[in-house]
Formats: sequence, C-alpha cells, structure tokens
Amino acid sequence: MTAPERVLFGFLLLDAAVLAVIELLFLPSYLGAVQFPVTAALAAMTTPLLVAEAARISPRRRVAGAPLVVWFAAVFVFGVLGPGGDIVLLGNDWRTLLLIGGGALPSALMLGIVMGKHART
Repeated sequence: MTAPERVLFGFLLLDAAVLAVIELLFLPSYLGAVQFPVTAALAAMTTPLLVAEAARISPRRRVAGAPLVVWFAAVFVFGVLGPGGDIVLLGNDWRTLLLIGGGALPSALMLGIVMGKHART
C-alpha cells in the first residue's frame, strides 16, 4: 500500500469505530411510543461500504475485513463497557440482535463478494 492508501485505510478503521459508537448510542431510541432502532439500518448500509472500500485499497483478506473486525470489536467493547459502566447491549433485547446482525451479516457478505471478485482476476 502507498502512503495515501494507508491514510485512507486508517480513516476507514476510525470511521468503523465511530459508527459503532454512534449506532450504540442511538440504539435505544423511540419514535413516539414505539421502539425504533434506526441505527441497525444505518449499520446495514455503512459497514458493507467500509469493507468494499478497504477491499478496493488492497485485495488482501486481512485488509478488506479489518473494518468489519473493528466495528464488531467496538460494538462489543463500548456496548458492554459503556459510558459510566452502563451496559448498552442487552442479551435478551431484539434491538441488540438486530444491530449486530444488521452490521455483521451484510459486511460478511460484502467481504465474500469482493474476495470472490479478486479470486477470479
């Protein structure tokens, strides 16, 4: 990787961590009296884009999957060791499962797609 690509890769990893924290903060949001975890949809849209951009930088699996790993680690670290010792991720809450599934599953699929494209070439 060239120096500008390394800087871009660092920003992608930072963006993955920041997005994970933002998605956790707004996970328990309500729309009126209804629980409305819009951040699960945000995770489903943004994390695959981060993976695709990292794969564009380098075809190596470690580089392409790094944003997914950073996002996943940030969700668990900040979700369990939240601000002030609060636990944001609850094991029996459907919003937690929706956030993790919405962020990890599309990103893993995107990782498979881009790795398959690189394997063909």
